[in-house]
Amino acid sequence: MTSVIERRMAGRDFGSVSILDAVLWSRGDTRHVTLFLTAGSDLEAVSPAESVTLSSQQSVGGAMCLTYLVQTDSPLTFSVNGASVDLGCSHAEHDLFDGLDAFAAIRNGEDAETVATWLDHHVQTQGLQGAVIVDRSPPDQDRGFREALEQQMIARGMTCRVVLLRSDLPLGKPDTPAEAHPFCVPEAPGKDRMKIPDPAPWSAPLGAMSLYEILRLRFLADARAAANLDVHDILPTGAANIFDSAVAAEGGMIALIGRHCYPWRVRKDQPTLFADHICVQFDSRSGRRRWCIAPSKAPEDVVWRMIRVGNAAPDPSRTQLFYRHMALRHPTPSISKIVPKTSLIEHPPLLEMSEGYWGHKPVRMPELEAEALSKGKGRRAIVTTMKNEGPFILEWLAYHRAIGFDDILVYTNDCTDGTDTMLKMLDRKGYVQHRENPFRESGLKPQHAALQASDDEPVIRNARWLTCIDVDEFVNVKVGDGTLDALFAAVPDANMIAMTWRLFGNGDVHDYDDRPITEQFLRCAPEFARKPHQAWGFKTLFQNIGLFKKMGVHRPKGLNPQLWEEINWVNGSGQPLPREMYRNGWRSTTETYGYDLVQLNHYAVRSAESFLVKRDRGRVNHVDRDQGLAYWFRMNNNAEQDLSIQSRLPMMQAELARMMADPEIAAAHDGAVAAHRAKIDALRKTETYAKFHAELTGPRLEKLSRLHHHFGSNVFLSGPEVVPDDVLEQEPGADWFFTVELSGETAH
Repeated sequence: MTSVIERRMAGRDFGSVSILDAVLWSRGDTRHVTLFLTAGSDLEAVSPAESVTLSSQQSVGGAMCLTYLVQTDSPLTFSVNGASVDLGCSHAEHDLFDGLDAFAAIRNGEDAETVATWLDHHVQTQGLQGAVIVDRSPPDQDRGFREALEQQMIARGMTCRVVLLRSDLPLGKPDTPAEAHPFCVPEAPGKDRMKIPDPAPWSAPLGAMSLYEILRLRFLADARAAANLDVHDILPTGAANIFDSAVAAEGGMIALIGRHCYPWRVRKDQPTLFADHICVQFDSRSGRRRWCIAPSKAPEDVVWRMIRVGNAAPDPSRTQLFYRHMALRHPTPSISKIVPKTSLIEHPPLLEMSEGYWGHKPVRMPELEAEALSKGKGRRAIVTTMKNEGPFILEWLAYHRAIGFDDILVYTNDCTDGTDTMLKMLDRKGYVQHRENPFRESGLKPQHAALQASDDEPVIRNARWLTCIDVDEFVNVKVGDGTLDALFAAVPDANMIAMTWRLFGNGDVHDYDDRPITEQFLRCAPEFARKPHQAWGFKTLFQNIGLFKKMGVHRPKGLNPQLWEEINWVNGSGQPLPREMYRNGWRSTTETYGYDLVQLNHYAVRSAESFLVKRDRGRVNHVDRDQGLAYWFRMNNNAEQDLSIQSRLPMMQAELARMMADPEIAAAHDGAVAAHRAKIDALRKTETYAKFHAELTGPRLEKLSRLHHHFGSNVFLSGPEVVPDDVLEQEPGADWFFTVELSGETAH
């Protein structure tokens, strides 16, 4: 017979003490009462009457659970904050679920039809016989839910016993918004830009972690088996019976692992259904842990918690999958509010359930195929942005033309040293394509505006291989003859190649000299350079075959998730990168860095004098961040020497000589050099930059540039001034380490 019973928790707030529930229960002829206090309650403010004695206490999720031995049948009175209180205990009702297979679940806003569908599915597929559902609605809301659920169950002809358990106290985490809000979704994009909503203690993510112990003591201690699944969690059709599995399991318990699933799109003005959920994230490897336990087979001292059961271990051979239907838990008119759509792919088991089991027609993902490569090697193109880089353009251009790049698209803005004039001339002569940066019209930062505009350029649309690199970055191919042809031959199946930065310092070069920077600056970070955070940033060479929607600074952006399996992304040693990097990865890790085939020489500082101009010019991406001492300290690494690019320079020098043989090009270069020299002289005459130059070239920063390996990340975040003199006296290469707290306190 269908039965929906409503019960309440004996919760009361006494100021310094809040009691979620007081459960009176028996074991044999012995009676007990357990008080479930909220986290932060003053334990000293609670004392029992003479008729009860404390027998045990434990902390569950930071909240105390106090169990007392009850010696009489008299009403239970406690002293709370000095006042005598009759607690009005809840009586355990184990007989309601004695011998049944049941769920311990939470409802946090789901409607009656969703809950009835959830119950009915598990009655049909798992033999579910009962459920205790904690209804987290405030006491004065949703009063008709019990009747609506019962009517839904009767209409479906269901035989299942249900207890709705309500609380007079909120069960959510304090100072946390409603659980349904995208802010509470683990994978929701854009949280750093999201306005934090107001706290909602009645509907926030569960904070009362002792709740599952309440369910055990009040209702489910004698169930045949009990599973912790919420009302938006579904076990797949054809799955083994979790209740039978728990009964048969070693230790009487199995683990349940939940995989998040989503609709591709929700239909406007129509309710979201379980059957709409046909997608999963291709790059998600984690799952939500839950459990199913057979109380009679489990240890007596178990403690039920949300994701695990204390003092019990699940049988590792019996773990089972379930699906968490995220658009039911987090209703939204747009799926992109709760999950990046670039991560979603159709999941055949869910699609089969939707169409074959539920009889539904879900909104499908559009079909997409990667673009076929044209015959021949195709063209290779670079997109870059420049501002006041005149003296360094020709070397960079000659080098990349020499190793095999065909097309260079350059965006400039606000140049005062002739950079834009030079590039217009080089455009006219066929060496580059020059564009004015549209960042003011677009409202974007200069580099982002340039990349957005480049997507519409024929030279970019028609290229086979693309990358975005800056004029201080050199693609250093370390295999074969140092050309792109040699690199592509070394990784013939790759369609994306991550080129990890190798930070090159100033090598104690103070003065600007009109010579190629690849010849001047030979000292750099070691290959194994996890810190600072920027040291292992990478740029990406990628095939233009439609795997992504647009250019990005470090890698293409806007993955077409239907094509994720077409990606063959390798690092600079030709080793495949993990799928977790496909959408957002921009820096290498200890598992993914590699320099054997290609690295990106990053000459971020050049000489001390040139750095004065760089600081004065500002940045093309992080335009609001000063390139001061902290930047110099992070990027100026002179730990060791790397000559790997030197054997490639004759190619560059030959191409450079051909370009400089053109009098107009030579004159433009000489003009840019003169402007750079004049700017340096002008800056050094100012008090601010004279002091800055003295700091850059002083012995302190020169020594620090050889000690990066010994510093923790917080040192680079704080700046060079946090390094004390006694640390500066240490020698590089010795066995020592130094870091700081971000508050400024140091730690060795």
